[in-house]
Amino acid sequence: MKSSQSKVSQGRRRFLRDTARTAAGVGAAASVLGLQSLQSQARETKGVPIRPPGALPEGDFESACIRCGLCVQACPYDTLKLASLLSPVATGSPYFTARDIPCEMCEDIPCVVACPSGALDHDLTDIDDARMGTAVLIDHETCLNWQGLRCDVCYRVCPLIDEAITLENIRNDRTGYHAKLIPTVNSEVCTGCGKCEQACVLDVAAIKVVPTDLAKGKVGSHYNFGWQEIDKPLENVLQEESPVPSGALESLKGGQ
Repeated sequence: MKSSQSKVSQGRRRFLRDTARTAAGVGAAASVLGLQSLQSQARETKGVPIRPPGALPEGDFESACIRCGLCVQACPYDTLKLASLLSPVATGSPYFTARDIPCEMCEDIPCVVACPSGALDHDLTDIDDARMGTAVLIDHETCLNWQGLRCDVCYRVCPLIDEAITLENIRNDRTGYHAKLIPTVNSEVCTGCGKCEQACVLDVAAIKVVPTDLAKGKVGSHYNFGWQEIDKPLENVLQEESPVPSGALESLKGGQ
């Protein structure tokens, strides 16, 4: 009888112990997930994770990337890093945070050359053609130039100054006399290197690089812009020589 009660007691203790371990494991997992969420929110103040130059579209990139880390090793400026379990992108894949260390736009693009899988497109041979993301002035209220001050730092550090970022002159309504020089990003030229974000003098950057799909809208096909129709080159004009009406040449010669 005592032996039977002892076995029941041991079974209960084992059950309670296993239940406690399971609960602890679930709690730890929840803590990790919660920490990951908090880290993601914290990173948003520092910027969005950006893929290296030449990266394929995100889905294709994640499929092609073999997580070898060779692109990270090849980067001479320690810009690139491999994602950890708590990173906001797929574990083991390369990314950089522009606010920390931007892409230095190496002419020989060593990260792309080092990639063995094609996740970084080897057809990219001119770093100015890279499209890592798009810079966006996301906070006009805190941008010093929008306040009427002359900061211009994001404009000055842009590797494609006066192409990717220009300064647009608008009236300063606060003073009524002066102008504001507003940093304006040309999304067709911006490489997404992140130098502007890293150089922003604010505690939290007013200009940030984000994935281009997130930065740009898309106009529906049902919209027609009249000025674009006007600007379209005339098609099929002068593609074939127009026949000269009979007698026209004689008329030009005065009937001779």
